[in-house]
Amino acid sequence: MKLFIWDDIGFVERMAYTENGDLLVVNAARCSFDKEHTEFKEKGDTRLINYLAREKHVLPFRHPQLTLRMHMPIFVLRQLGKHQIGFSWSEVSRRYISGEPEVYRPENLRKYAEDKKQGSSDQVLTEHLEENSFWILDAATNKSVVAYNALMRAGVAPEQARMVLPQSMMTEWYWSGTLYAFARVCNLRCAKDTQEETRDVANKISEICGEQFPISWKYLIDVK
Repeated sequence: MKLFIWDDIGFVERMAYTENGDLLVVNAARCSFDKEHTEFKEKGDTRLINYLAREKHVLPFRHPQLTLRMHMPIFVLRQLGKHQIGFSWSEVSRRYISGEPEVYRPENLRKYAEDKKQGSSDQVLTEHLEENSFWILDAATNKSVVAYNALMRAGVAPEQARMVLPQSMMTEWYWSGTLYAFARVCNLRCAKDTQEETRDVANKISEICGEQFPISWKYLIDVK
């Protein structure tokens, strides 16, 4: 399952997951009573998952696992990277690779928000300002890539040449975590006050989790 973002510039791809994750949740919850179901009971098990989520009994939701492959700009990765508990990841390293950098370019440029708690407003720049701003953005990005390639041709080690590359450079990583860990991410990052690019990614993660763990995800997610 591979979901593309931003006209196929980025993607979130499901690589591995716990089969019958909802069943694992209810069996983990019933373990204290030495009970186990061999198949998911629609009525009773759904009611139990609802109860566990509502009462914040989160331990059973930490047993199912999911591994994603992500292709995103560095600035999005750094926001998602703030979530550490319940996760492991392995990222492409430009210490070892020296291919042409791929750079993210947004479809539009948003205005600065008057409320400093918000990174941007819902409004985009006027056509004239956006055209000029894109010229500045593209010039800086292109210059960074040109400088990187020049350093590489000069024989500079990739681990040092990468210093000139921008935060808009695309990177890729494997991200593994528990069902509950991904629920925490999506409850925060799918919210309206999250940076739009990060919210785009979180919505794709939520779509995949909802496909793999439909009952648990229904009751774990509470996005305002």
